[in-house]
Amino acid sequence: MIVPEGFRNIRFVGHTDQGGRGDGVQVMVHRGHAYVGTHVSRGIMVTDVRDPRSPKPVNFVPTHPNSVCMHLQVAEDLLLNIQEADQKALLTAEEYYGGSNQVDSRRFGRRGQDYAAGMTVYDVKDPANPRRIGFMEVEGLGIHRIWWVGGRYAYASALLDGFTDHILIVIDMADPTQPREVGRWWIPGMFAAAGETPTWTERYALHHAIVVDDFAYGSWRDGGLTILDVKDKSAPKLIAHRNWCPPFGGGTHNAVPLHDRNLLVVADEATLNIDQQQMKHTWVFDIREKSNPVSIATMPTPSDQDYVKLGGQFGPHNLHENRPGSWQSSSIIFATWQSAGVRAFDITNPFRPEEIGFFVPPQPKKWMEPMRGRAKIRHTADLFVAADGLIYATDYDAGLYIMQWEGA
Repeated sequence: MIVPEGFRNIRFVGHTDQGGRGDGVQVMVHRGHAYVGTHVSRGIMVTDVRDPRSPKPVNFVPTHPNSVCMHLQVAEDLLLNIQEADQKALLTAEEYYGGSNQVDSRRFGRRGQDYAAGMTVYDVKDPANPRRIGFMEVEGLGIHRIWWVGGRYAYASALLDGFTDHILIVIDMADPTQPREVGRWWIPGMFAAAGETPTWTERYALHHAIVVDDFAYGSWRDGGLTILDVKDKSAPKLIAHRNWCPPFGGGTHNAVPLHDRNLLVVADEATLNIDQQQMKHTWVFDIREKSNPVSIATMPTPSDQDYVKLGGQFGPHNLHENRPGSWQSSSIIFATWQSAGVRAFDITNPFRPEEIGFFVPPQPKKWMEPMRGRAKIRHTADLFVAADGLIYATDYDAGLYIMQWEGA
């Protein structure tokens, strides 16, 4: 039985250490099975969660041993999984998050042999046994994260040869055995091979974009937020670019649009220990006029215990992204806060967000993720909230937690 360090309106249901592979990052749930991308284990964990009180690991799908595979998407009985050379294996956290520069992919060896770079497609009609059916290689270090909710087009962040860091690419999924790139967009200054020169010193890199109604909301780490018109998949067009770094600390991670209310929720990721960087925030934007997004509020910082004194990475990481078929709400927002676990916020009044629930798991008993300067503190990483309010949350070290939302 897991005893949380604290909870409110979120009840513990089940937990698994994923058969000893506890290094979980992104999680998707499909046909009663959870798919978790890993960073250290170099593969995809498949867990039967049909009984959420007793989740059972049923498969491990290995990927390239020198590439990370931590992000994935599932829709239409297909699973898309990223493959990217493990830059963190050669860089400190400060180097990785500290700034962009054109990376020579040859430093990592021969693409396709020494590392994999691209997107793998699996058939998951048999949910416990993903079957590889396709792969799209990219010329560079790989893909970091994907947005795909079914349909013809997927959107990914890719670190391609010639660019200073990850840019947006549009992928045609008409034939899932042969996905292909059909469009791309980057912040001017990123295409070093074409002679472009950055006007910044921070890290401008697309973490990923969420696409709704042919608008792509891109999170660019220290480069802030972009809103793009992607009706023409071959030629995305910039509508707005806003950046608040500096004076704020950057690390913009994901931006969740709530089109029915003309709102956008944007999380800035805490990437270092709290004593190494300023507090990060989750912002609420008014996007009634998409060419002029305006920040109108920030989510409250968790205060049920002294997380700053506790140390470690304290701040936002990921938001539940309101995928079709999952929990969809324009007033209750779920987020992971790393050392502060899972948080629930009410933005019924978007000018005064309130925290209305939380679940803080115990400290891990086994440390999977290489520390590389990270303090030994729990790291609640990603989450998926099902339509029935079951919350699936991963930890860098401790596997998969399942909880039940019991709020209003």
